[in-house]
Amino acid sequence: MKEQRGIQSVEVGGRLLLALVHEGRPMALKDLAQAADMAPPKAHPYLVSFGKLGLIVQDEASGHYGLGPLAMQLGLISLQQSDPVRLATAQLAGLAQAVGQTVAIAVWGSRGATIVRTEEGPLPVHVSMRHGTVMSLRGTASGKLFAAWLPHARIRASDPDTVFDAAFERELEAVRMAGIAQAVDGVLPGISALAAPVFDASGQIALSLTAIGAGVAFDVRPDGAPAQALKACAAELSRQLGARTAAV
Repeated sequence: MKEQRGIQSVEVGGRLLLALVHEGRPMALKDLAQAADMAPPKAHPYLVSFGKLGLIVQDEASGHYGLGPLAMQLGLISLQQSDPVRLATAQLAGLAQAVGQTVAIAVWGSRGATIVRTEEGPLPVHVSMRHGTVMSLRGTASGKLFAAWLPHARIRASDPDTVFDAAFERELEAVRMAGIAQAVDGVLPGISALAAPVFDASGQIALSLTAIGAGVAFDVRPDGAPAQALKACAAELSRQLGARTAAV
């Protein structure tokens, strides 16, 4: 696709807004300019114009610059327009090719982790996942993923008999550390799965990206190529949803 022509001055000034978003706090002119890789005298006119638009505000006492009301309104509108499942669905076909296995989207429903979208992988043999299937909490990668990031009370609201024993808690901590959940021969012998979390702007898990396939042909190592592809896609979707810290 041919690269479209933009307005360079807008892109240059936009670096100041990106710096404020990245730092997440009001900044002095000198620090803000340095973060945007420009000299303070060059940065100041941009900040004046952004202030007139309401994109930034300057604190009268400290002189520090922060994001303004228009930036907040734009952020809220963007969040309202962001549908996590819709965004993730657009990535499924490419993700299936990258992972080399059938992939799916799971969300947390009233009965637990529930499959809502699927995409078959490029291999001639596919592991079937039906829409509406509720995944086992302890026996599947999707279930473990939600158990690792959802509050215990919300888990028990769907399954009052859930037990978070010491062994399960250690497994969930390992999931959080790796940023991905795995299941080998969990529910069906010979079937393995990986699941990566997508987070929303509030830092809560929005959905799971899950890959499932025959164990012999499926590398489920946390640092393997399929896991890295899942995590990269999950991180990009988290970024699109406004998460400040994407999946690790």
